[in-house]
Amino acid sequence: MNILDRILVEKTAAEHGWENVLESSSSAVLIGSARHQARMRVTAGQPPARWRVETPKGMLQQELSRSFPALALGDCCFDADDFDQLSSLLHRAAELAVSLPNQAAAVFVEKVKKEIEGIASFNTEIERLVRQRVGQATFRQALLDYWGGACAVTGIKLPEILRASHAKPWAVCANDEERLNVFNGLLLTANLDALFDKGMISFVGNGSLICSSRLEADQRSLLQLDSTLKLRWIAPAHDAFLSWHRDKVFVK
Repeated sequence: MNILDRILVEKTAAEHGWENVLESSSSAVLIGSARHQARMRVTAGQPPARWRVETPKGMLQQELSRSFPALALGDCCFDADDFDQLSSLLHRAAELAVSLPNQAAAVFVEKVKKEIEGIASFNTEIERLVRQRVGQATFRQALLDYWGGACAVTGIKLPEILRASHAKPWAVCANDEERLNVFNGLLLTANLDALFDKGMISFVGNGSLICSSRLEADQRSLLQLDSTLKLRWIAPAHDAFLSWHRDKVFVK
């Protein structure tokens, strides 16, 4: 890459969640962020692609492939034809990097530590309240990042009415990693959140919405719960948590 291309890549990265340039040379630009531990490498692509982006192996690469199937090459590589595609790819990668396990748990630990250090009179009840408040805020932000700020079902992008819904409730989770696992929850509009929380709806393996037998046809109609509603996508890591919800929370 020439110097102009590298400057443009660095600027695009900084604007889309990758503010740290770890390496920059004629062969590649390596980028990262203080908000997460992921690293991405951008190199010149093979025409017609202008850029090739290499991602870490694992869940980030898998989720990014689901978001951009047309750009995925395999072997953790994605091709971008122009800066619009590069921007979209880096933006989504940053959202995933700050939300996927166990990043939310790491953020939670650090925030709790800082808040407790600033409390003069400290006891176990205060710690419990701090952990719960910080945990809920951290979990909500992780879901906002993972679902791109939109309801997991309707796609509505209105943060004021979106709720972070646990599939396996906070109180019965084995540890903080499970409580804050982005796959142990869904970002839902307030009405769907209330229904999910009370077991009036759940979701099956392909993401389709199912309704409790307690919801009669006229109630489902008023609530606009038709058979076409489903999660906008579903990852394998959702399965265990949604299965738990169907078994333990859903009112059949």
